[in-house]
Amino acid sequence: MPNLSFLEHYETIIKTPSISAFDEKFNMSNKPLIDILSSWFSDLGFSITIQLVPGTGNKFNMLAKIGSGEGGLLLCGHSDTVPYDEGRWQSDPFKVKQADGKLFGLGSCDMKGFFALIIEALKTIPLNKLKKPLYILATADEETSMAGARFFAEQQMIKPSMAIIGEPTELIPIYKHKGHIAKSLNIQGKAGHSSDPEKGVNAIEIMYQAIGQLMDLQSKLKTQFHDEAFSVPHVTMNLGHIHGGDAENRICEHCKLNFDMRVVPELNDEQALSMIEEALAPVFAKYPSRLSLDLMYPTAPAFACRDEQNILALAEQLTGKKFQSANYATEAPFINQLGCDTIILGPGSIDQAHQPDEYISLDYVVPTVHILQQMINKVCF
Repeated sequence: MPNLSFLEHYETIIKTPSISAFDEKFNMSNKPLIDILSSWFSDLGFSITIQLVPGTGNKFNMLAKIGSGEGGLLLCGHSDTVPYDEGRWQSDPFKVKQADGKLFGLGSCDMKGFFALIIEALKTIPLNKLKKPLYILATADEETSMAGARFFAEQQMIKPSMAIIGEPTELIPIYKHKGHIAKSLNIQGKAGHSSDPEKGVNAIEIMYQAIGQLMDLQSKLKTQFHDEAFSVPHVTMNLGHIHGGDAENRICEHCKLNFDMRVVPELNDEQALSMIEEALAPVFAKYPSRLSLDLMYPTAPAFACRDEQNILALAEQLTGKKFQSANYATEAPFINQLGCDTIILGPGSIDQAHQPDEYISLDYVVPTVHILQQMINKVCF
């Protein structure tokens, strides 16, 4: 590997597009970036495994490993970014702009720029003297389905002792976050003239009954599941978007409601989905074949660090900051399935994620590199 500077690594990562989107017009493969990362880590002596992630078309995970034995440390992050709104960026999102002590670019904060910081941290680590393995994982499709992390967890290829996901947390250790479930309820009525309601089936009226059931469930969830680690300590449900009918003098033929739930770790996805189905069951029974309930996209489970290897105490010691919870979803619940202590800890602010003129402050570079080096020394030597 050429002796590239931190900034040169960073610029190469940012200029290599790796957008994930549900809209195929914007969706693209991450293979060019995976090839670049693979080359860099291979040159540092890591063995490389590249996985084609099923169901993603042409997207890949990369696992880099150096050292042998049991346990060790996994540093991971996603290789993809969200799409960008060209009209709202003041600079080229694929060209790093350095100004006012900040690095601007798509993925600078969320979060593929993290891999440049890992490489910078490794420059002074004697990798040939590791006593336990060090793993680097770059996943695919986090910004849409999290398919890369899901698939990697299913394979159970490794079992590190500890894992750090480098999402932007302002270098505050995150040990817990809520999960996210999004559902779409569709009701098919029968159109007719409003002057003779008996000849039609009003989808809005059926939706009214369904919403009543969901509001009862919302109240039940508030009292049944609590976690004081969160600023909003209960499970939330939001009825986010509704559409039905096309004229005031026409019986509504179709009505659609999109809603979401933010669940605490105590409530797993299967339980939450079952509770939704149970709540709506009376309406489904009353109107056979007129209701359908679908996931809008794969669920993002809630997460809580197992802390069997005391990673929280170590993270607090190295960062000088108390661990916290977060309201956004990450790949942590899937990495957790590897059987390791997992935390989210990375440079930058989540407030910059998915924003025009995304940036990371250069003030994070030195402390991030230092924390990564200390973590490797503590876990792998």
